Amino acid sequence: MRLDNVVKDYGDKRAVNGLSFHVHQGELLCLLGANGAGKTTTIEMCEGFITPTSGEISVLGFNPATHPDAVRERVGIMLQGGGGYNGIKVREMLQLAARYSANPHDPDWLIDILGLGGVAKNTYRRLSGGQQQRLALALAIIGRPNLVFLDEPTAGLDTQSRIAVWELIRALKRDGVAVVLTTHLMDEAEALADNVLIVDHGSQVAMGTPDELTKIASSALISIVCNHEVDEEAFHRAVGVEISAIRPLHYRITMEPTPEAIATITKELARQEVLITQLETSHRNLEDVFLDITGRHLRS
Repeated sequence: MRLDNVVKDYGDKRAVNGLSFHVHQGELLCLLGANGAGKTTTIEMCEGFITPTSGEISVLGFNPATHPDAVRERVGIMLQGGGGYNGIKVREMLQLAARYSANPHDPDWLIDILGLGGVAKNTYRRLSGGQQQRLALALAIIGRPNLVFLDEPTAGLDTQSRIAVWELIRALKRDGVAVVLTTHLMDEAEALADNVLIVDHGSQVAMGTPDELTKIASSALISIVCNHEVDEEAFHRAVGVEISAIRPLHYRITMEPTPEAIATITKELARQEVLITQLETSHRNLEDVFLDITGRHLRS
């Protein structure tokens, strides 16, 4: 799959601004971006549901805007929300989907590996959210696609189901299937992706392997969890470096984790009567890179 300078406008709003990338057989590209960054619009153009304003898209040798049926015969699409018929049973749904493919996977095999055996006779409406997610993945790959689009495939799944889905995605890659994945889970992107594309306001702001991205302006970090909020301004004055709250009571400090640095940090927090309940030293991960690039504030 290849995109070359693709643009999508809705009136005077530009949803996608000149994106270019490619995905080869057996590779997984992870699209990362805040809500509204242009990820869904990009995927829908690749699937042939939306026509780009300008630029070129080639999916398995076809233009999805002019040959959408040829594209959809060869790709698998997993949408959030599943898209199942409320009254149809799980096994019946997979059997129906298999009939539309020349060489489908065995529905019972998919039921087994995705842990749907206990609900195979249940109707779609009786499935939990996680079961609907696993069924949606089964429906996306039952036709042995050459390329599969996965939209947050492990959202809402428990740990065991998440591991099973990861293993299935790795198996798809080993079989030569190209995968385009969107996720908000940074550990998922680091674990699965060959390349990561970070999109912000419709534009590419970074692309590379997870290792390449985490080495951008790499610096050592100290992460702490506290029992009370830290006075960040007072900390900065006393220690000489900034401390940033990444979520309530969880803080990150960008400095080399030497014994002297740890002592300085604990001394200042002791002065503030704040107890450190957890302390970790590490180097940047993909979440750090993503937040540095796209910002740490909620968007309207």
